[in-house]
Amino acid sequence: MSQTPADVLAEVRGHVGFITLNRPRAINALSLGMVRDLLAQLLIWKDDPKVLAVAIRGSHKEGVFGHFCAGGDIRFLHQAGSTGNPELEDFFTEEYALNHLIFTYPKPYIAFMDGIVMGGGMGISQGASLRLVTEKTKMAMPETIIGLFPDVGGGYFLSRCPGAVGEWLALTGDTIEAAEALAFNLADAYLPAAEQGALWEALGAQQFADGDAVHAFVQARSQPHAPQPVRDVQQINRIFALPTVRDIISALETDASEWAQATAAVLRKRSPLMLFVVLEQIRRARNMGVAEDLRMERDMVRHCFYLRPGQSETVEGIRALAVDKDHNPRWNPARIEDVPEDLWKAFFVSPWPAHSHPLAYLKD
Repeated sequence: MSQTPADVLAEVRGHVGFITLNRPRAINALSLGMVRDLLAQLLIWKDDPKVLAVAIRGSHKEGVFGHFCAGGDIRFLHQAGSTGNPELEDFFTEEYALNHLIFTYPKPYIAFMDGIVMGGGMGISQGASLRLVTEKTKMAMPETIIGLFPDVGGGYFLSRCPGAVGEWLALTGDTIEAAEALAFNLADAYLPAAEQGALWEALGAQQFADGDAVHAFVQARSQPHAPQPVRDVQQINRIFALPTVRDIISALETDASEWAQATAAVLRKRSPLMLFVVLEQIRRARNMGVAEDLRMERDMVRHCFYLRPGQSETVEGIRALAVDKDHNPRWNPARIEDVPEDLWKAFFVSPWPAHSHPLAYLKD
């Protein structure tokens, strides 16, 4: 009787711990089980003196690499959010703990960010000490499409993008490629996709004195720039640095340029409520460490499912995109102009006293 292969494959070769996300049919979308496997494995290697560094990659239907991770398992989120499954709470608490561990990992953690890198995939790669992108990288935080916000530390890493690029990426969910990921502080080095396999194998075959030597070995075999264009972000900065969502949509809709009109149309499709929440999230997070940001996001995600019983923007957004697939979410409120201030501000009130917060123990 054949066994089903694990969704997370882990092995040590030489001085490096290797992780392969192995759920290709779901583009390696993270389940609660995968989050737990990753967290457990990283904690073991953290204290293992034989492991000097960690490398992580994804897989696709034809083999390894190809895609990194498309995010969290949104079908599970819909099911759990619709039925009151308590594993919903566990998923976010443990996923954010995993994100924090990666951001604070004491050893080099090298992420091979090939193909699709979105949502939860960003959460397990943005904290890496070396973030490698390829010519096939498609990177985004598209949560506003499903009535969510860029979580998994998204407030922290998007707010560190130059200018108002973080606001633009967070609100629109637009996709960028390797060169822009590098320019926007969301990647560290470029590696042609065809060279990933050889570098991965070399990491397991080399002898290294310490973790710094592993890091240097990879850095020497990658490039600081990617052979792709990078857009001029002056227009993005001018619009997305405006004070409010209403100011942003007004400026876009009165701008006749093709980019502005297309961007306005995108924002009009997103959850109006979550646009206000997301803009506030990014701006608050600029002054936060990663632990504080993750605690804020844990508060916010609790509110996404429970602030208004039976009226979760996230459950409705996932229904429209991935369950019924009618692509016609019934947002409430339906228009940007109708979002009351007290409704979006409620997302930033913690449901827990500070000492009882599920992520109280995280340290910056």
